[in-house]
Amino acid sequence: MTTPDTIDTEHLVLRKPILDDADTIIHAYARDPEVTKFLTWRVDQSPAKVQEFLRRVLSCWEKRISFAWTVMLKEENQVIGMIDIRMETHANLGYVLARPFWNRGYMTEAVVAVSSWALEQEEIARVWAVCDVENIASARVLEKAGFEREGMLERWMVLPNRGTEPRDCYCYGKVKKRT
Repeated sequence: MTTPDTIDTEHLVLRKPILDDADTIIHAYARDPEVTKFLTWRVDQSPAKVQEFLRRVLSCWEKRISFAWTVMLKEENQVIGMIDIRMETHANLGYVLARPFWNRGYMTEAVVAVSSWALEQEEIARVWAVCDVENIASARVLEKAGFEREGMLERWMVLPNRGTEPRDCYCYGKVKKRT
């Protein structure tokens, strides 16, 4: 499987992250309590934590176990989020977008691009994602990107900015057509 370092869409460039993205990530979304409310990491991100995260992301690229791309506005060359796909039994998708860019269709565009690329790969028959049952915006992104809600996973994931108890999540999937 050949993984592209960049994926171009109409409004976005998705590119492999670099360590120099750390400050931009912190200022754009990593410390925003609204953005991180439904994410698996705490809002108190330091430059050292984000640098370590980026090192892990790049190590995963080398090991070919997951691939993350920064989401950038094509016109402004500005980092506004990140999307990744983890190669587990099936391809598992996750994403984050800075709040000033919500409700503009950017993340739906990125999800379509990455899931389409994934389903073009011979090894991948299914892309899936989960979102907290209260995260209506993320559910809409997945639905607009052609994912189908397949059910609810009870007590699936701990979201540290929401408490210590595992929370219910919707499971969404997008499957390659049978030949």
